[in-house]
Amino acid sequence: MIGPYLIQQYRPCAEQGSERSMGAGRDDFMNGDGSALYEMFDDRFRTGRCMNGDDRLEVLYSGCRWAEGPIYLPAWRQVIWSDIPNDRMLRWEEETGTVSVFRRSAGNTNGNTVDQQGRLITCEQGNRRVTRTEHDGTITVLADRWQGKRLNSPNDAAVKSDGSIWFSDPDFGITSDYEGYRAHSEIGSNNVYRIDPATGTVQLVADCFGAPNGLVFSTDERQLFVSDTRAGVIRVFDVRDDGTLSEGRIFAEAGARKNARFDNLRFDDANRLWAAAMDDGVHCYDPDGTLLGRLNIPESVANISWGGAKRNRLFIAAETSLYSVVMGITGTHPTGPGRRPWLDAQSR
Repeated sequence: MIGPYLIQQYRPCAEQGSERSMGAGRDDFMNGDGSALYEMFDDRFRTGRCMNGDDRLEVLYSGCRWAEGPIYLPAWRQVIWSDIPNDRMLRWEEETGTVSVFRRSAGNTNGNTVDQQGRLITCEQGNRRVTRTEHDGTITVLADRWQGKRLNSPNDAAVKSDGSIWFSDPDFGITSDYEGYRAHSEIGSNNVYRIDPATGTVQLVADCFGAPNGLVFSTDERQLFVSDTRAGVIRVFDVRDDGTLSEGRIFAEAGARKNARFDNLRFDDANRLWAAAMDDGVHCYDPDGTLLGRLNIPESVANISWGGAKRNRLFIAAETSLYSVVMGITGTHPTGPGRRPWLDAQSR
């Protein structure tokens, strides 16, 4: 199905006469059938304006086999995202609500971001490489090997202000033919790498993961946060001036959240970390690592991205669908000025 339609309009429990026990330090915005958009575990989720009673969850598109990697392009008011098993990238137009195929035979793309020139950076999981789409529509391979060995299956990427590109390389795309091609890992481990902006050299920066997945820099770029899906943790590393990382430490654990498995990560402007948590929706963490609250999404959440004219709209790739919710806060967005020609060139 194409086109946005309203899933739920959420109101405070008290407005609906709900008899559900709220519990100490917890609040929910619920619809008539009892399902909740928000769950609050710490009062800072409320005082920090992370909840808004007028918020509603919308489905912008449904029809993917596994939706991933949304990135909002503000100059053109569009979201580009991946449909991995269907080996295509899709494009949603904010002005009209229409959805079209952005790129076919895309290499089982996963995560997407943009560099400071507005060029699309894509992790091609099936092709086992990281690429850049130039303004004229041509594709440049940025990384496909480390020390002569093929990468596993690049998953997600983050661009630092110095132009370096950091990406995770788990083995998800080589363990089966569903989201890539079954193959042997030439490297033998699942790592995080940095692409030097001057030389293009691929440098291993962290190798302490079961399966590194989402990664994002803090708002001051002094720290790098990386989710480890298999270990059920989010790790944080201090970023040194020479582009290397500290040993790292655990920032958050899935713990008692039995359905949580961490994937993509994003920050808001208050330096709170938002994490796609698969079957446990979207988590929100205070800078001190406290789980403040969560968003309940009907499908398993793989990836999130801030967008909209005010950067207060959270786009959510979850299983078969692309969702969005307008929030009471604003998020960070990794983008440059960009130009339009390469977008039009990909409509084929």
